[in-house]
Amino acid sequence: MYKILIKPFLFRFVPETAHKIVFTSLKLIQNLNLNFLLKIIYHYKNNELEREVFGIKFPNPIGLAAGLDKDAEVFEALGNIGFGFVEIGTVTPKAQPGNPKPRAFRLIEDEGLINRMGFNNEGLEACVNRLKKRKSKIIIGGNIGKNKITPNEEAISDYEKGFNALFSWVDYFVVNVSSPNTPNLRALQDKEPLTKLLSHLMALNKQKSLPKPILLKIAPDLTNEQLDDIIEIVKTTGIDGIVATNTTIARNHLKTDSKIIENIGAGGLSGKPLTKRSTEVIKYLHTKSNGSIPIIGVGGIHTPEDAIEKLEAGASLIQLYTGFIYEGPGIVKKINKSLINL
Repeated sequence: MYKILIKPFLFRFVPETAHKIVFTSLKLIQNLNLNFLLKIIYHYKNNELEREVFGIKFPNPIGLAAGLDKDAEVFEALGNIGFGFVEIGTVTPKAQPGNPKPRAFRLIEDEGLINRMGFNNEGLEACVNRLKKRKSKIIIGGNIGKNKITPNEEAISDYEKGFNALFSWVDYFVVNVSSPNTPNLRALQDKEPLTKLLSHLMALNKQKSLPKPILLKIAPDLTNEQLDDIIEIVKTTGIDGIVATNTTIARNHLKTDSKIIENIGAGGLSGKPLTKRSTEVIKYLHTKSNGSIPIIGVGGIHTPEDAIEKLEAGASLIQLYTGFIYEGPGIVKKINKSLINL
């Protein structure tokens, strides 16, 4: 039904309008206590799907990547669709509008998206107020970032605010220094500033009676030498894992007309064009670390085969984003069922 009726309707609108329509519908379902309908249609449970990763028991290995439910508005509904976990954010300390519109574009021929949203979100306070109302046991990841106006020299302060504000309300953290849509943010992936940032957050974490897992989200555009640095940083700081990968700034081998791509301009590319590269990064990290680092694999998962490929490359868990938009909510059940048959 999604591909025949709902997707053609939603794709008549620009991506942000389509997103608003979907979220309005999901919020209505939540407010009317109709989440059970989503569960009946989409949810698939099997104990064989359970995974214990960085000390958390996940009901299944399929999560929703950060960027879709930025402000923790519909995580209950998403859990009932069948996701084993939902990552909210990226959340910044203060609310910010993000980059000027238009800032999200579909590449339909490539089954991809380009976005330059720029961490548009309502800020920590609004996010926490929603998380406090959580009714279900859905596992929540908190993806934290810095405000656009915060200089890199003061970035640690923003990440600390995010960590402290969300600590009681999320199950794990993801440090986002890899979005291409906030000026100079990716410079924080360099060895020295990244080690300093993660060491600071780990020191805060160790002060807690029950520390939460902290993961790092990395770009797919890193070289092998930079990935070696990431492995070293993970071991040095003692963080719990890596999310691989964020969107790419590359525009290689696209079917979409080059003039259209040029007119779209800057932004991070996700979806099928990212499938191969994100898997390469996962495999490299897994192999070079001798499987010692838990990895959440994300990037271009549109089919059960894509999901299996990520897991076989070394991912412990996977996340959907663009594949969820193109394939619809049924993709979660489809992947979960395929994993039982492995």
